[in-house]
Amino acid sequence: MPFMEVETGINIHYEEWGEGDRYLLCTQVSHSRFSLERELAKRGFHVFLLTNRGFGQSTHVREDYGEHWYDRFADDVIAFADRMGIDRFAYSGASHGAGTGWHVVLRHPERVICFFAVVPGPHNLDEGKQSIRSLAMSGKVKLPVMRTESADPRIRERYAIEAEEERAKRAQPDYEAIYDAPETKAIDFGRPLAALHTEENVLEALKTIRTPVLIIGGMEDPISRPDLMIRTAKCLPNCKLIIHSGVSHVIPIVEDMADDALRFYENVINTGWYYSPIVND
Repeated sequence: MPFMEVETGINIHYEEWGEGDRYLLCTQVSHSRFSLERELAKRGFHVFLLTNRGFGQSTHVREDYGEHWYDRFADDVIAFADRMGIDRFAYSGASHGAGTGWHVVLRHPERVICFFAVVPGPHNLDEGKQSIRSLAMSGKVKLPVMRTESADPRIRERYAIEAEEERAKRAQPDYEAIYDAPETKAIDFGRPLAALHTEENVLEALKTIRTPVLIIGGMEDPISRPDLMIRTAKCLPNCKLIIHSGVSHVIPIVEDMADDALRFYENVINTGWYYSPIVND
């Protein structure tokens, strides 16, 4: 298994998919079998899937970074890119992975070509700062159940494959030590941009982002709600927003998302903007 030391004593586990110099980086607690990033590896992107410090096979940590967990995750992405010799890259992430993306484009905008933000929020901090993960673990909220009742048999099969792989993973003898250790369960990485404290401050920060951002979400998402994604898109000067009907916090149609992301990336490369070249005859 490949690891990269991003800080003394902190090793990040990663997967590498695809090849070439169209680099795409993503960091998450874990990575789905069917994801936008894996699909883009089939479309000519050189993809690196990082596991956040504190989780999975990456170094477990006992230090509490308070309001700055996402800053740590973002800086780990940059440290990884530096050690890999990657100057500029596209960043992609879903949910908390997209949360890291907001910190990457705010802290290191010169490194990011564009940002594929899947169910990204960010949350309204006036509604709370505790992570949805921690709220769910404490029983205060119930995480949305991944849909299985799709009318499309291909999507139902996709859900079944992921569920079976998760069962097999949990059956591994070292599962608890790697994925469910006490120090990992104790982590509350909070909500993106928590150090800004208020919704008003978050909106002002979002308005400063010049990186092209593609937001992809679901109409039925109770976590990255449509109203949050719309308000985010209103703040960003170089943004495209796509919201799928009948979809919650997990978007299974990765092929469609990859089509949109690839076109978005090519427009950014060709024009510097989210849209295609404008030609006035």
